[in-house]
Parts: sequence; structure tokens; C-alpha cells
Amino acid sequence: MMDDEEQIKDGSTSSSGSSGSEHQVVKPSSIQQMQQTIKRKNDLSNESFCDRFIIQNRGIFVTIFILPASFFLRLFHYIYDWYVYLFVNLSSRHDERVSHISAQVRDAASQKKKMCTSRPGWHSMSLREGLYKKDSKVAKIEIPLRDVLELDEANLTVRVEPLVTMGQLSRYLRSKGYCLQVTPELDDLTAGGLVNGFGVETSSHKYGLIQHTCTRFEVVLANGDAVTCTETDRPELFSAIPWSHGTLGFLVSVDFKIIPCKSYVKMTYIPCHTQEECVDVFERESRDLTNDFVEAIVYTKEEGVVMKATLVDEVNKSQVNPIGYFWKPWFYKYVQTFLSSGETATEYIPLTHYFHRHTRPLFWEMEEIIPSGNALWFRCLLGWLGPPHVKLLKKTQTETIRRLYEQHHVIQDMLIPMGALADAINTFHDEIEVYPLWLCPMALLPSGDSGFMKPVVQDGQVVERMFVDVGAYGVPMVSNFEARGTLRRLESFVRRVKGYQALYADCFMSRDEFREMFDHTAYDTLRTSYGAVDAFPEIYDKISRAARR
Repeated sequence: MMDDEEQIKDGSTSSSGSSGSEHQVVKPSSIQQMQQTIKRKNDLSNESFCDRFIIQNRGIFVTIFILPASFFLRLFHYIYDWYVYLFVNLSSRHDERVSHISAQVRDAASQKKKMCTSRPGWHSMSLREGLYKKDSKVAKIEIPLRDVLELDEANLTVRVEPLVTMGQLSRYLRSKGYCLQVTPELDDLTAGGLVNGFGVETSSHKYGLIQHTCTRFEVVLANGDAVTCTETDRPELFSAIPWSHGTLGFLVSVDFKIIPCKSYVKMTYIPCHTQEECVDVFERESRDLTNDFVEAIVYTKEEGVVMKATLVDEVNKSQVNPIGYFWKPWFYKYVQTFLSSGETATEYIPLTHYFHRHTRPLFWEMEEIIPSGNALWFRCLLGWLGPPHVKLLKKTQTETIRRLYEQHHVIQDMLIPMGALADAINTFHDEIEVYPLWLCPMALLPSGDSGFMKPVVQDGQVVERMFVDVGAYGVPMVSNFEARGTLRRLESFVRRVKGYQALYADCFMSRDEFREMFDHTAYDTLRTSYGAVDAFPEIYDKISRAARR
């Protein structure tokens, strides 16, 4: 096959709308579109000069300040992580820190205060910050746990603390010849956030969500006791920790299953030019467990590219494509070129590059922050600085930018039963018309049936365990988009087809609707038996739109 630079011509797709193919999706920068909207409404007239400058020149600001800061922050963490690994007794330090956390919890419990972590809201991957973090009556518990603690090669597990990032863990495991069964894409995602919240990746059709790959949790309970739980020891707590968002206790370590990794993936790109073909091919490849990885990127209501990959060591060197280098085109732009060729193609990608293929463009959000970010000149001159840290982007948001994102931008992951995928694509198109859409298959394994999420059941029988994460990230192109009303209709559709919503995103459901979507039976019992009711907020009170700003 042709080299990716040749296929993309100059390696970029101009945000101004130039295109080399009738299949190319041209969309304006969301920042530009939102700027135009507020200019029409004269919403900038009351903003400070600094706010107006940052809003109108967000891409320049991010390029000059956020990208270099992100680069040096990553460099610092990289050096620090290796220093800790080489020179610090991690087991002893972990035990000391857990003891300190337990002491803080006991002190808060004695004062009958509710608790949360002291981690600032802008450090999370959610667009919003929890209002409970700003409540002076809530005790903020310091949990400085970001170390990889132990690699157990005999049992093929790795034990990590909750603030270990996927980038950090992936680098460590690759140096040892291993990888997680499920390696979520973005480098800044943390182990604790993925377990307490939501973690999916292209191997989830085989291994389930990241929660299904966990073998052990260490938790500090509401009374300050540090306990461990597994499938056989406190199994009810073990099943309820995933998706609980820290409302049963503080997660202080987790054991993940690992597998020996190979050096490359053999990637096959299958372009599809009708919705029926795309859905059929995607379902077929998702149910084929000989595929190690499966995903699809949908570029229009009718067109998309399905990708399947397998781990390999032996490759044809002429077909190796190291897509992760900073001068390479953004992955989703590169994949889009296969719609033009119309032919199935195969190549080999270094495993580390594959794991982080969406990291540089933050899926496709970078185009909406730095419209010229995929231009060849930008990639070659400044691409090595990226991507920007999400937490720095959040920290530098002005109130006006936050309001614009709330009114004119969507970030949602909806988990849909495989049989409802076509309906989901049509519903997303009618309600928001955001493209590309990311499709990632995921199996709800039997080991998780006692938790919040359940497979599709009819007449008492399980009829579907395969779900699809439909990810929508961008500016809605429908003319009648209204955040609350539109997203409530999407949430209603997801409940109707027995699906689930990823809770890092805006959730407009009522408490009763939320409980209809997620099974709280075991959770409510555990909240009472472990004394969590008076110690931690309920999940809904942490994730609902009313609880976030």
C-alpha cells in the first residue's frame, strides 16, 4: 500500500474546507463556530480584554503557552517516574500513605463530615468540575498515590495506585514485554478514574471494560479501615466498586490483568459506503474473537471505516507504518483516506503507536482547538510539543469559553446494544449530527453481572452481551441543538434500548431515570452496610449536570 504521506498528499486536511476527495468530511473549527455564534449575539461585549483575546485566539494561546507547558510537564513526570521506580521503596511508601489516608478518613468521620478527594476538579478528564469539591463542609482527603507498585509475572497482573496514568503504565509494561488486556487510549486517563468510572478500548470485545480485567481492589472504607476485595473475598464490594465514583470508599490500589505483548499489530482497514455495510462489517468483526482489536470511525451517516487488528511479531518491513511520530498525519485523518480508495488495505503498526493512535489529536478534538494542527508545517515544527494536557486546557478556560462549550459542544459516550447500532447512528445524526463518530465494541462479561450494568435480557434470558461505545465529540451541526433538551432525548433513547451512558459526560437524567438505567440494588445495600451513606455523596449527586459546573 502507499505510504500515508502519499495518500494524504501533503499530510493535512485544511480546516478551511479544501479536500482531495468527495468522501472528505469538512467541518469548521468548533472554536471558530462558537466564536461566530457569540459574536452574532454580542456576547463578548461585557467580557474583559483578556477574555476576548483568549476566546478569539484560543488556538494561538494553546500553541504558545499550553503546548510547551504540557511538554515539560510530561518530561518532568517521565523523569520522576523512573527515579521513583529505581530508588524508592514503593511498597513501604504505599503502606505509609495508605495509613495517612486512613487517619484522615477517621478524623473526618469523627466530625461526621462527608468526604471526597482533594484532587482539584480541573485535573479530571470530565469537562465539568464537581460542585461538591467547593463545599467547605466536605472533608478533602489527600490521596497522593501515583506509583506502579508491583509486576507479578507469575500471575500476569500489575498492581498500581489510582493516579497512575495510562501513558505511564503503558510505558512501564512495554519495557517489561507486557501490556494491559484493555489499554484505554488517552495518556492522561488514570487507573482510578477508569475503575471508578468508565474505561473501554478496542480489545473490549474480548476482555470487556477495564473493570472486567481487575483482580483485586484495595479500598479505604468510611470508617478508615483499609480492606482488599476480590471475586472471592468481599465479592459484593468487588463488583460494586466499578462505576461507583468513589462513593463506597477511596480506591488506593488496583490489580490489572496483563498479557505478553508483541511488537506490532497487523491492521486491516475496511472502507464502507453504506450504513448497512458498515454496521454489518463492524458487528461481524466485533464478534470474531480472533481479532485482538476492533473499532470503526464513522464519517457520515452512511460512510465509515472499520478497522481490525491482531498482535504479531513478524512483519513485512515495507508495510510498517509508525503512525505515532509527531510529523505523521492525525490518525482519523489518515483513516479517512481509505474511503477515497474504496479498497481494503493492510499494514503493520508498532504496538505503542497503535495504543496511542488517538492521543495526538485527542481523537478529533485538537482540530477544534488548533485548526491548523494537522497541517504538515505545524506537525513538523510544533507537533513534538503535543498533545496539550486536558487539565491545562481546563485550567485556562474562561467562564465564557466554558459557557460556549456547554451550549455548542458535545462530548458523550453512549454504550448501545449491538442490535441497536443502526438506530443509534440515525438517532445521533438526527439529534446532533456530530462527525466523526467513534465505534468501539465491548462485551459485558458474566463476571460483572452483579454490578451496575447488565446484559440485555428478554423473558429471563440473556439475549445480548455485546455493546458498542458510540463516541460523539464535537460541535452539533443541527440547527435546533439545545444542550439540555437534545441530550435528554439521547439519554431517553439509550434507556429505551437498554444501553448506558458514560458518566464523565454531561448527564441530564433525573434521579429516577438514572436509577432506571443503572441497577442500584447491590450498591444501595453496600452503602448502608459499609457506612457510606453519611460519609460519601451518592453517585447521582456527583455526576448529574446539576452537580457539576
